[in-house]
Amino acid sequence: MPLTPPPDHDEITTRRVAFGDRLRIARREAGLTQDQLAERTGLDRVQISEIERGYRDARLSTLMRIEGALGAHLTWV
Repeated sequence: MPLTPPPDHDEITTRRVAFGDRLRIARREAGLTQDQLAERTGLDRVQISEIERGYRDARLSTLMRIEGALGAHLTWV
């Protein structure tokens, strides 16, 4: 099977924004504000905002914190 080339900058940006949109929806469905999610994850509200807007990459440890705070599995990453 041939190897898939790594994603280019545009694809990464598109996927980062799409993830942020899904995160925002999940946070709102959980009834949380960005401040509340930040408090539950130990992150800063600005970090949450930047992830939701697709401006910041989220590390695996950050994703795991968000997953725990939302009580959801991030199978939609």
